[in-house]
Amino acid sequence: MSNHTDATELPYADGDFFFFESLLPPNELERLNTIRDWMEAEVRPISRDYWNRSEFPVHLIPKVAELDMISPVRRQGYSHLLAGMVTAAIHRVDASFGTFFSGHDGLFTGSIELLASEEQQQAWLPDIYSLKKTGVFAITEPLAGSDVAGGTQTTAVRDGDNWILNGEKRWIGNSTFSDYVIVWAKDVQDGQVKGFLVDTATAGFTATLIENRIALRSVQNADIVLKDVVVPDFFKLAHANSFRDTNKVLKTTRATVGWQAVGVQMAAFDVARKYAVERRQFGKPIASFQLIQEQLVTMLSNAQASMGMMVRLAQMEDAGTTRNEHSALAKAFVTKCMRETVALGRSVLGGNGVHVDYEMAKIFCDAEAIYTYEGTYEINTLVAGRSITGIAAFV
Repeated sequence: MSNHTDATELPYADGDFFFFESLLPPNELERLNTIRDWMEAEVRPISRDYWNRSEFPVHLIPKVAELDMISPVRRQGYSHLLAGMVTAAIHRVDASFGTFFSGHDGLFTGSIELLASEEQQQAWLPDIYSLKKTGVFAITEPLAGSDVAGGTQTTAVRDGDNWILNGEKRWIGNSTFSDYVIVWAKDVQDGQVKGFLVDTATAGFTATLIENRIALRSVQNADIVLKDVVVPDFFKLAHANSFRDTNKVLKTTRATVGWQAVGVQMAAFDVARKYAVERRQFGKPIASFQLIQEQLVTMLSNAQASMGMMVRLAQMEDAGTTRNEHSALAKAFVTKCMRETVALGRSVLGGNGVHVDYEMAKIFCDAEAIYTYEGTYEINTLVAGRSITGIAAFV
């Protein structure tokens, strides 16, 4: 008698071991499945090719618009839980495409929703929601990453009804083709970091693709230079008047990165489980070996523990009870789990784990970017540490 069970008979083959998706009401589960099916049909078949060529499939942006995916919580009234599960589902297929979606939807659109005046929102949001205009968020600089709160060197000078921006930004995803960039710059008059909506066609604005990246290769990360860029005062975000105001956006988007890491872990589990069942060594599937099963179970355990934390965080977001330290702890923990999960997945595939055609190498590399952006593991850990000790370990 064989101990092998057909995959179609396995209740956990999809990785939802604790049936987290059952927490969604029927209309939200249907929405999740619609987006998941679209990702499988439209993005998965081309994702590795675009990743290898370090190009972004811009032709898919109008199709994303047809799905009406932007601002599911604030505009459409869906739960944070659905929004998080959608983010995970997108990253489960392709983290580069997911980074575009999260960047435009969370960092960029979220900034307009949270920090723009009502008049500004009325002027900008319709085209942003419909993806007639796309945008990104520019805060990191060549010499200011974790310390950008006090280390911002990009400047803004008031000149009558305009502002003049000068400086540099780095690692700004998809800014080579986006219509807008939200630039954070220090007002030289009062020393406060403020936010500006900059049209990328403005004279003095340049975005140059960063070459030779190993992670999220389809994302068009760029170095931005602003040289005497003139921004009308109307395009200064009305409620973005200090670096503290960025936390209104980053608290939510940091949680989004946790969901991204869940999706990447599930992607690694999908590839490793399928490979282990199909790959034969010593005359039988490697899934029959105890050590391989242990690795797969550890991968799934990490993913499900991460999912559990993110589900609870989403519930707290829906209740309005989250604080910055909650998002920081979640981002740190889940991305730490993700690093172990993708490493185990690469190990399960052996030598084939370093070849993009088997997908695991792509997943493994993409995880490194997610581990770092939206606050490094170390900084997010110290934010959580400050909340439980009352002592700041960094300035």
